[in-house]
Amino acid sequence: MEPTRTTAGTPGADVCDDEQRVGRIGHALFRVSRAHRAAAGRILREIGLYPGQEVMLGRLADHGDTRQSRLVLELGIDPSTVTKMLQRLERTGLVERCPDPLDRRVSVVAITAKGRDLLDRIEDSWRRLDEITCAGFDDADREQLAALLARLERNLAACQED
Repeated sequence: MEPTRTTAGTPGADVCDDEQRVGRIGHALFRVSRAHRAAAGRILREIGLYPGQEVMLGRLADHGDTRQSRLVLELGIDPSTVTKMLQRLERTGLVERCPDPLDRRVSVVAITAKGRDLLDRIEDSWRRLDEITCAGFDDADREQLAALLARLERNLAACQED
């Protein structure tokens, strides 16, 4: 059996490109997750965001003003990545940072009115990505896929370090 190869010229095409070497399921998940992230990036760029920024905006909208250090923990993102994300979101007027009234050394992050105005477009973008991702799937296929992915997530979560 010939190894399955990713598209030539695609960034990272030579990484995990042999399913016999890395395993059939892992290989498929790697390719699908990379393609999904790329598609998400293209769709989010249409509304002026980078992947991950929509999650941060949603988190702030749902849970209110939050310390920057708390975002690092809750989103599971490296502190330097959170800082860079917040700088970009702040420059575009989607969030604002101000000193915590309880500890002026700490920043509190809040979504702005402009950021809240973008939430509907973010949700539309994710629905559109779902439609692209599951084109040709009927409702039963979508339910089965969601159930299988949830099982995979539980399996992987069980082996994470505490």
